[in-house]
Amino acid sequence: MTAFRSLSTAMIKGFLRDRMTLFFVFLFPLMFLVVFGLLFSDPGSDKTKIGTVGDGPVLSALEQTGALELEKYGDSATARQKVNDGDLPAVVVVDGDQVEVVFAASDQVAAGTVIGIVSGVVDKMNLTAAGVPPRFTVEATSVEDASLKPIQYLTPGILSWAISISGVFGSALTMVSWRKKQVLRRIRLAPVSTTTVLTSRVLVSVGTAVAQGIVFVAVAMLPLFGLQLTGQWYLALPLLVLGTMAFFAIGMLVGAFCKTEEAASGAANLIIMPMAFLSGTFFPVENAPAWLQAVSNAFPLRHMNDGMLDVLVRGKGIEALLLPSAVLIAFTLTIGFIAARVFRWED
Repeated sequence: MTAFRSLSTAMIKGFLRDRMTLFFVFLFPLMFLVVFGLLFSDPGSDKTKIGTVGDGPVLSALEQTGALELEKYGDSATARQKVNDGDLPAVVVVDGDQVEVVFAASDQVAAGTVIGIVSGVVDKMNLTAAGVPPRFTVEATSVEDASLKPIQYLTPGILSWAISISGVFGSALTMVSWRKKQVLRRIRLAPVSTTTVLTSRVLVSVGTAVAQGIVFVAVAMLPLFGLQLTGQWYLALPLLVLGTMAFFAIGMLVGAFCKTEEAASGAANLIIMPMAFLSGTFFPVENAPAWLQAVSNAFPLRHMNDGMLDVLVRGKGIEALLLPSAVLIAFTLTIGFIAARVFRWED
């Protein structure tokens, strides 16, 4: 225990004295949380602005949907030019009983939304005019609280990304630095077991992850951002630990192959950044192509993101940890075994 305590204390002191490491572990990912939190703190109007030409019950019904913001024009030529210039996604031209939708093909999402709303309104008015009662009705219900803010979804993903940075960079750079400075050689010759060295480094990584979680949640819960913890939020702690272990194993593998800190930093970035984008850290991965979603399932960060989102936002219980935990444990054992096989005490 004396050797374990001494190694742990030395690693903590080295971590706290390295300003660059502190920046990339805490401030760098926290900057993303603050920037995205400020950008999306006021989502503004969720209405799609379109142009209209003419008058009549169709336009009145469109305005009553609450999903469209109508901007009236006196003639269709001016309105069409607005669409052509990219100022508006679509224009609805009403001429008696004829309704025409002119849309910009370059903005397919907004155009599809407008066409769907206009078609729905016209179909409903046709049924009403024909005196035919509707056979089917639609009821839309959100599974999450409508009061949830974007920070609820940003925090889990960016926090998981911060854990991955800390785990990979911390273990990789430490191993390369210690091997380069002959620290590993001295430890090997000292009466200290490899298990003691490894567990002390893991303990420091887990402690850092917990500190990151506390800082991130505390910042996100400020009134400026308004994070609200839901359900059994404390179940995020096991995910923090398991995620740290998985990314620690990746860092050990990177450190086993790299000979300089620069090479280790470049290799770690090459792994972490694509993984972050493909795992739903900055945008929903559900919007990606099907094959890319399948690829993302191979990344531990994807499963950590999903688990953190379930327990922090969606209010799910311990059942939400089963799949992410199983994947993270399997990933840790597999990559850890490979890292142990290629581990080198000296260059």
